[in-house]
Amino acid sequence: MFLRTFGWSFAITAIGLIAAGLLWGAQGFGIVLILSILEISLSFDNAVVNATVLKRMNPYWQRIFLTVGVLIAVFGMRLVFPLLVVGLTAKLNPATVVDLALHSDKTHDGLTYGQYLEAANPAIAAFGGVFLLMIFLDFVFDEKEHNWLGWLERPLEKVGRLDALSSVVALVALVVASRFFAAEHAETVLLAGVLGLITYLAVGGLSSIFESGLEEEAEREEEAEKSGKSIVQVAGKAAFFLFLYLEVLDASFSFDGVVGAFAISNDIFQITLGLGIGAMYIRSLTVFLVRKGTLDDYVYLEHGAHYAIGALAVILLVGIKYHIPEIVTGLIGVAFIGLALGSSVLRNRREAAAEERELVGSR
Repeated sequence: MFLRTFGWSFAITAIGLIAAGLLWGAQGFGIVLILSILEISLSFDNAVVNATVLKRMNPYWQRIFLTVGVLIAVFGMRLVFPLLVVGLTAKLNPATVVDLALHSDKTHDGLTYGQYLEAANPAIAAFGGVFLLMIFLDFVFDEKEHNWLGWLERPLEKVGRLDALSSVVALVALVVASRFFAAEHAETVLLAGVLGLITYLAVGGLSSIFESGLEEEAEREEEAEKSGKSIVQVAGKAAFFLFLYLEVLDASFSFDGVVGAFAISNDIFQITLGLGIGAMYIRSLTVFLVRKGTLDDYVYLEHGAHYAIGALAVILLVGIKYHIPEIVTGLIGVAFIGLALGSSVLRNRREAAAEERELVGSR
């Protein structure tokens, strides 16, 4: 299963690094390798969250996520999307943007492509920050089968019974960010943040509508299994909107990586290749987690990933004004997931020990 899931990632890594060495020499090889590691470290928590969504999709749409989805992630989100952002925020025509991207040292009105992308950071951060914040808030406000940090999560679940609380909190956070971190770009930040909220509500809402309809139909046709791990896998329109949700989620995670990559290289093709290799591993890891049932075995992993998402959302909003090193972002995500994994292992051991004592007592 491991080789079948990660085989394409290994093959593309080998091809990509060989191409980087041939095109740009040892320095280019090293840059692409570093960018790949950067993308994996920044998006590891993305794989866990993606897995919670992907396991609700049938095998066909899981394959679409790993094939067509990768093309969208690599070429769409890490190559085309930054070009669109620069063109819209800087009000440049497409030909000028492409010319600047292809010639990293060339300037327009005194700015290079990388500098234009950096200037677009307030809008990018606001959109991605609000989108990710909504994911975190909906998770902590929703009732869960297991609680990791019970002292925090149980009160939040009670408060979360209020309608639209997540949206209200996200809008308040957006207003605070625009006031304290974006004095010069307040309107841009507010508009981008509202668009992030609308995108989340639209894609997530449409997916939920179609998914709930399919689940009701499935419940009428067959009796649900009592294992606690079974789930109705969706297809058709519901799976399509879940797929769109995953792509927007991936875009939100990739924003900081794309902008931060220009601190390592100004060559858009090196950046796309390096980040694309990293994105392949995240996609493969997502599918691996689903097929292995890891989220069912380690019940707090999902919690850790969502707390990492919440931290990233705050970092993006604060990063409108203050630069936060990418290594800090990556380490926070890894730390949350590591702690959640450790807590899950301890929980499993306690349950196994309790079952063993109960078995011995029954004898």
